[in-house]
Amino acid sequence: MASLALGLALPLHAVGDSHRATTATARTDCPPLTGSVNGRDPRGVDPRAPNPLSGLRFFVDPEEPSVTDYHRYLGQGRKRDADLVNRLASQPKFKWTGRFTKPNAVRKILGRAQCEQPGSVPEFVTLRHQGKQCNPGYQAGGPPEDERSRAWYRNFAEEIGDARVVIAFEPDSIGTIKCLARSRRQARRDLLRYGVDVLSQLPNATIYLEGSASDWKNYRYTARLLNYIGIQKVRGFMLNVTHYDWTINNIRYGMKVSSLTGGKPFVVSTSYNGRGPVHYLTGRPHHRWRVNVYCNPRFRGLGPAPTTETGFPKVDAFLWMNRPGVSGAGGCNGAPSKAGTWWPERALMFARYATNWIRPPRGTRYGVKARVSLCALGAPLGGHYSRAAPEHRCRH
Repeated sequence: MASLALGLALPLHAVGDSHRATTATARTDCPPLTGSVNGRDPRGVDPRAPNPLSGLRFFVDPEEPSVTDYHRYLGQGRKRDADLVNRLASQPKFKWTGRFTKPNAVRKILGRAQCEQPGSVPEFVTLRHQGKQCNPGYQAGGPPEDERSRAWYRNFAEEIGDARVVIAFEPDSIGTIKCLARSRRQARRDLLRYGVDVLSQLPNATIYLEGSASDWKNYRYTARLLNYIGIQKVRGFMLNVTHYDWTINNIRYGMKVSSLTGGKPFVVSTSYNGRGPVHYLTGRPHHRWRVNVYCNPRFRGLGPAPTTETGFPKVDAFLWMNRPGVSGAGGCNGAPSKAGTWWPERALMFARYATNWIRPPRGTRYGVKARVSLCALGAPLGGHYSRAAPEHRCRH
């Protein structure tokens, strides 16, 4: 295959200080950061309030896998790969919490942040809703699971306490409501509403609710659900957490959602979207539909670095909410069989194809200038994703 034209991986105005990957200390007993650290209301519920993220320095975890890879590559004499993966290791990313989180893990992160990087603000994603299937009979654990989720929200809030944090609430939760049995959909809406009620009482948490993505749900649908679950109680909403669509498309979409939610600000996750999405049309001439390649598409890159200097008044920040290098879906396109597994080759891919593009440059298709087949991009040809890596099955 012809070599792919790379975009410049120039950082924007990154939040806080620049960081090199470093080894972690063992201490976790430092008191969490509390109160306002930038002179602004941490909650920022009033849409007219100053951006509560402005001027914050976010925690860059020295124990995450990208840092381990950085040191491993250096030890093996692979300086180029070390420099690449440091594009991931040096930036703040959200810590994901949910059913998989060990007891006291949140408190440990809060303590580690202040032991290792005093004054830094940890960022958390909550992923407690169940979305394992998508079919008319899917119950998502039923009422007992809903009750466990309510208890989890209470426990999470107790662990956070009065710590200064940023919380991204339940990615994909509103977009997958229609994956549930009809009898369970209102329960999901009410569960999310309960979670917002609990977390919105945290005194020093800036909270953004899941707002779907520009290539997913209709903005009116998103706004209606946000209003129902309690957008008025928190700072705003978040976009593109698990998707790849261009930053500018999400900004345009977010402005429409904001206009229907009382002018709420929003953030855009840019960790995956430096090369944009892989969308294509399929079907017969008079019955065509768009395919969104979501399952580990290839030749994707890091997008704009985390920053609060977005240039768009309603956009509080570009943030790396999802974790580049982690398998987003198990087993497809050569991924590890278990979703959420660290995948070093994919981390290097995101770093190698990193850009600061917010829209597709002229002369590109699927985010690259060279011709590349849908098979090589990992598209579900024939309606099904392949488990095999594209380089082992595609003719370029």
